[in-house]
Amino acid sequence: MTATYVNWGEAIIKLTWQEAKKLPVFKLITSVHGYCFYKGKLLLVNLNYRGRDIPGGHLESVESPGKCLKREAMEEGYVEGDSKLMGHVIVDHSENLLWNESSPYPWLGYQVYYRMNVKNMHDFEGKFESKERILIEPKTVTDYFKG
Repeated sequence: MTATYVNWGEAIIKLTWQEAKKLPVFKLITSVHGYCFYKGKLLLVNLNYRGRDIPGGHLESVESPGKCLKREAMEEGYVEGDSKLMGHVIVDHSENLLWNESSPYPWLGYQVYYRMNVKNMHDFEGKFESKERILIEPKTVTDYFKG
């Protein structure tokens, strides 16, 4: 497992990557994300409120993490495909002095990650959460994310 500390606003959060073959506790999954590949290139979307990112988001009340990724990939990137669970990031607020019982996220939560092999690339319409999609060489991903 690889861990790092990040600043989220004024809080310090510990993030730990864990490869996994099964999902973590369902009620503690806070979001689902996908590395979507098409012909060897990585899909990035330009989200209206966050900028460039990989497709992903929060689970709706009645969907599984896999279905969440399929929905988010379609809404944000207009793509469909087969996906496989990679693992998850453990989001640990145990050292976050600002966390309390009314915080929007659990004391210990999970962000789940999948790899999707894109089978269908639909026309991009930009009707939902993103204004653009691009396909990049994976080795250039750091060119798109500064800081």
